[in-house]
Amino acid sequence: MKNVKKRTRILVGLLFVGCALGAGSGEDACGQVLTGGDGPMAITVDPSGKFAYVANQDSDNVSLFTINVSTGALTAVGSPVAAGVLYPTSVTVDPTGKFAYVANGGSDSVSTFSINASTGALTAAGSPVAAGVFPRSVTVDPTGRFAYVANLDSDNLSAFSINASTGALTAVGSPVAAGSSPNSVTVGPSGKFAYVANLDSDNVSAYSINASTGALTVVGSPVSAGSGPNSVTVDPSGKFAYVANLDSDNVSAFSINVSTGALTVVGSPVSAGSSPYSVTMDPSGKFAYVANSGSDSISAFSINASTGALTAVGSPVAAGRAPVSVTVAPLGKFAYVANFQSDSISAFSINASTGALTAVGSPVATGSAP
Repeated sequence: MKNVKKRTRILVGLLFVGCALGAGSGEDACGQVLTGGDGPMAITVDPSGKFAYVANQDSDNVSLFTINVSTGALTAVGSPVAAGVLYPTSVTVDPTGKFAYVANGGSDSVSTFSINASTGALTAAGSPVAAGVFPRSVTVDPTGRFAYVANLDSDNLSAFSINASTGALTAVGSPVAAGSSPNSVTVGPSGKFAYVANLDSDNVSAYSINASTGALTVVGSPVSAGSGPNSVTVDPSGKFAYVANLDSDNVSAFSINVSTGALTVVGSPVSAGSSPYSVTMDPSGKFAYVANSGSDSISAFSINASTGALTAVGSPVAAGRAPVSVTVAPLGKFAYVANFQSDSISAFSINASTGALTAVGSPVATGSAP
């Protein structure tokens, strides 16, 4: 049986602060009826910067948006794709822009889609492939040869090789143990190391990657982070890693040993907004962005190129309700945020000098195009 307590904590609890879900009642403890919105849980942008994909957890599908490369504005295209998608928790695109992968928390699997290079449209490529219990995060290594999945409820990572022609996934050995409730996985830019944020053991695990097979090997012992590490990212130089700590309202910084992949804590965690859910980097490695799910905002930070230390850039900027995922487009000009409770996507332009965010129009609704 899946760990409903864990899932409630990270996927629902943040939406109704101070209220607990009523068991099987369809209402929370505050008497609010839980309606069936889209529940956008994750957003990613393809390598060309022309398309954005959103995993809609509550409507069991993936939405496509085109991106105006001049203004950053989003336009919904067609109807969301639902083939094989069940309670999607994460979506990513491979470095070639040919394939998209979706982690299905409802079926303990990963779906593969081919991408139309002209339109961005998704087409299911085969049946979903089994992962661990409640896959929570999926990522592809920089070479596009391997994919990795963090399985929240089985406390492990699944590794897959990728067929370069079809995008099909093939399991690489058995899942590898992680900490308690691995909620986020990322691969460094060298493709040599992977990192996992373990939500319930308050630490980060490091792994080396076999360049031939994609197999993972643990690097040392997990390193302590803040309380409830929920998301991890690595800067483009591969020198630093950052972790959003959901329960301690801050962000931890780590330096990375480029030879071994080992992590070392950089100073004390830096304050973010309430319940920071997701952290990402811009392509230049100069700025980091954090989605604060509890305060409906995005925090921006500048990064010290020598030490990796974070410094807040102004005050957090307003997003939609319960922002849970933030990503930066490949050219570093725009950032996009999935707002779970308001069923919308916010777009921001990025000041190239300071990293400050400015809203691009109003948030765009998820779901079908008009």
